[in-house]
Amino acid sequence: MKRPTTTEYGLSAGVALVASLAKAGVYVFSTARAAELAPQGVDPQRVRFLLKSLTDAGWIVRLRRDLYAGTGRLPGGVDVPAFVIATALFSPSAVSHMSALAYHDLTDQVPLVVTVSTPQKVVTPSMRKGSAAGEGRHIWHVAGIDCRYVTVIPSRFGLGLETIWLEERFRVSITDRERTVLDLFAFPRRFGGTGEALSVIERHRDGLDLEKLIDYALHYDSVAVVKRLGWSLDHAGVDMGVLMPLLEVHTSHYSPLDPGRLRRGEHDGRWMIIANLNQEPVHVRGAVFPEGTC
Repeated sequence: MKRPTTTEYGLSAGVALVASLAKAGVYVFSTARAAELAPQGVDPQRVRFLLKSLTDAGWIVRLRRDLYAGTGRLPGGVDVPAFVIATALFSPSAVSHMSALAYHDLTDQVPLVVTVSTPQKVVTPSMRKGSAAGEGRHIWHVAGIDCRYVTVIPSRFGLGLETIWLEERFRVSITDRERTVLDLFAFPRRFGGTGEALSVIERHRDGLDLEKLIDYALHYDSVAVVKRLGWSLDHAGVDMGVLMPLLEVHTSHYSPLDPGRLRRGEHDGRWMIIANLNQEPVHVRGAVFPEGTC
């Protein structure tokens, strides 16, 4: 009679381990968490070996060192949604920018990359390897998903976050509709320029909570963002009585409506905005819209 191999033992025990995790509703897990929830008969000291065996067999996915996600290939397992995987890599973090814009049905574009905000400094594997500069090196390729991480000033990170459920099993943080719209004006290059922001305001103004949006802008601590938003809402026909909190924010400097374009164009003295949408993009070191922190 043929005896089971060490690998077969490992896979058998590994299946029992992952089934125990799924029963507990844990589909993304660290090595330590897996050891904590190991079922009777599975030695917690062997969990690291079991997870490697399952990863080699393609039954679970390694996200980074000591962090794994289950798949639908095992009994009781499910494929973990892209949003969950992207936000699991860094904590705290939240789905944002183009991914949030699409989730809230504020754009017809279908993002190919999951964008996530975090107050942490993110260094992708390709950046550690010293690959050539460019937008691609800021993308983390994991589990068949492309993830882009945007470093956000800590004081701004928690502004306008909500929790959503995905597929009845998974919860994830995401910027709400109004915070996502504010991000259009805070860092328009992430959306291809201020033109996208103006289009969203024009098409979805009536579906936005303007009071909340204005409150977010006032707490974002950026005069330029306040003035860009106010100018845009004004030109979209929003009543000036609603916009007075934005108008009353004092500044002695003009801000470009689109910071990614040359600072030329009509100067609006009421909003202290340079209407520069028709100007050429600014190129820095050969790339449009240099990297930065939101």
